[in-house]
Amino acid sequence: MKKSIALVALAFGVTSAFAQDLTSKKGEPMLPEAGDWAIAIDATPFLNYAGNMFGKTANNTAPTWNFLTSNQIITGKYFKDASMAYRASLRIGLTSDKERKMVQDRAAAAASSPTANGYPAAEAMKENVWKHSNTVIGLSGGIEKRKGKTRLQGFYGGEVGVFANMSKEKFEYGNSLAATSSASTNVNVDPTDDGFGGSGNIGTPAIGGLIGSARATEIKHGTVFSFGVRGFIGAEYFILPKISIGGEFGWGLGISSVGKTTTTWESVGNNGNPTNTTNTVGTTTIEGSKNGGFALDTDNSTGMWGPSGSLRLALHF
Repeated sequence: MKKSIALVALAFGVTSAFAQDLTSKKGEPMLPEAGDWAIAIDATPFLNYAGNMFGKTANNTAPTWNFLTSNQIITGKYFKDASMAYRASLRIGLTSDKERKMVQDRAAAAASSPTANGYPAAEAMKENVWKHSNTVIGLSGGIEKRKGKTRLQGFYGGEVGVFANMSKEKFEYGNSLAATSSASTNVNVDPTDDGFGGSGNIGTPAIGGLIGSARATEIKHGTVFSFGVRGFIGAEYFILPKISIGGEFGWGLGISSVGKTTTTWESVGNNGNPTNTTNTVGTTTIEGSKNGGFALDTDNSTGMWGPSGSLRLALHF
């Protein structure tokens, strides 16, 4: 009985010591202070690595530094004081790609025999160009209130955020389409000739409703837009000075939309008059559908957009 009482007293004494002096053996503060910054990453790879190490798993893969959300948004905090922090997330991405492909020049005669010196004759070639641009913007802001006098810290608050994604493709062809004097059902648009490989691998699909085949000249993808506002509550435990593992639950409103994709096609046709004896080269723009969504529900995300790791690792400095 006396031993049990002594153990309980010792436990309370250790807890009291932590409550009074939350510092490491080297005197480093365990909890964040006024003016500190913090970034958060997915803790799951680190926990899996540690678990596999203790479990003596063969070929244990080293942990990776992962974003909290699938949208690659950087998440951080700024501490006004020990009990309040400002939360923010940010992603601004501008990318541009260009791909070229050499194709046979249709206007030039094909080389059918070797040259006089026996080497193969060079065929006349032209260049196709595929261009792609993409813009991503993700922003959020919020306030976080904190409480707790030990390494275990609770927090709650609210945040609001927006996310947008816009992209466009352009196709430039070395071989121009030529008008024909008779009705044409094939303008010689072939994936091996005017198609694009690699990133722009859409080939040259035919579109129903147009006379003959058609090739894409421009694709404007529908803008993806999301807006969210949520309240959250969570907790984290400081395993080392200013290094914590935690998670949160949230509840809020989310609205999303995907705009219409418009595609411009180039083809040879009779301008809507089947009696025309000479076809012309023209373009047609086709619009896709528009989609959207609405949600008012709970979540377990650590950011405004997309799924996250079950736990997050926060680093304060």
